[in-house]
Amino acid sequence: MALTGKTPEQVRRMRAAGLVVAQTLASLREAVRPGVTPRELDALAARHIAAAGATPSFLGYHGYPATICTSVNDVVVHGIPDDRPLVSGDVISIDCGAVLDGWHGDAAVTIGVGEVAEDVAALVLACEQALAAGIAAMRPGARLGDIGAAVQGAVEAAGRYGILTDYTGHGIGTAMHEPPFVPNHRTRRRGPRLEAGVVLAVEPMITLGPPEVAVDPDGWTVRTLDGGWSAHVEHTVAVTPDGPWVLTALDGDPP
Repeated sequence: MALTGKTPEQVRRMRAAGLVVAQTLASLREAVRPGVTPRELDALAARHIAAAGATPSFLGYHGYPATICTSVNDVVVHGIPDDRPLVSGDVISIDCGAVLDGWHGDAAVTIGVGEVAEDVAALVLACEQALAAGIAAMRPGARLGDIGAAVQGAVEAAGRYGILTDYTGHGIGTAMHEPPFVPNHRTRRRGPRLEAGVVLAVEPMITLGPPEVAVDPDGWTVRTLDGGWSAHVEHTVAVTPDGPWVLTALDGDPP
C-alpha cells in the first residue's frame, strides 16, 4: 500500500492549522495549576481556537462533547473535561485538534500539576523522548514500521513502561483521521515507504504499569485496568525531502 502525500502548498496550509493547535496548547500549559478544572481548560481552548478563526476538530466528532480531551492520572486518552479541580501531583494529558481552511492539526501534551512524583515525571519524559524518536524516523525512504520501532526502542531504553498497542497514531489532512494507522510498537512488517508529502500524527501512549485498558461507560474515557498512571503526547508531522517537519510545534520551521 502506497501512502498518499500532500503537495507543498497543502503542507503549508496544514502548518497554519498546526500553529493554532500549538498556540492553544501553549496557553493551556500556562493555565494548568492546582484548582483549575478540565472544563475551564476546555473553555479556554474553545476561545483560543475561535479567536484564531479555526474550529475544534474534536467537538461533535462521533458525538464527542468537548473541544479538547483531558485525561487525568489513570486515564490514558479521550477523557472528557469535567469539574473536578486538579490537585498538586496530578498529571494531565491535553489532546487538541483544530481545523483551519479545511485542514486539520492534532497534538497532545502531558503536564504535571504542581509537584509530581519522580516516577511520574520520568514517565512523562520517557513518553516525550519516544515521540521525538518516532518523529526522527520520519525521513524519505524509511518505512512506516520504523516509526513504531523507534518509539518502542526509546520507551524500552527509558525504563519498564507499558505501551498501548490498540490505540495508535494516524494519517491526517482534510480529515482528522486518515489512513494509515501509525503503531507505537514494533511490527513484523515494516509497511509502506515514507515519501515527501506524507503527513502523520505520531502519538505514543505509555503507562507506569501494564498497558491493559478499558473504556468507561461514557464510551470515550480510556482508563488503565490497574489504576496505573499514564502519559500521552502527540505531534502532526510532515515528511519533507530534508527530514521531518513538526507542524504542531511553535518553533517548527521547515528542516
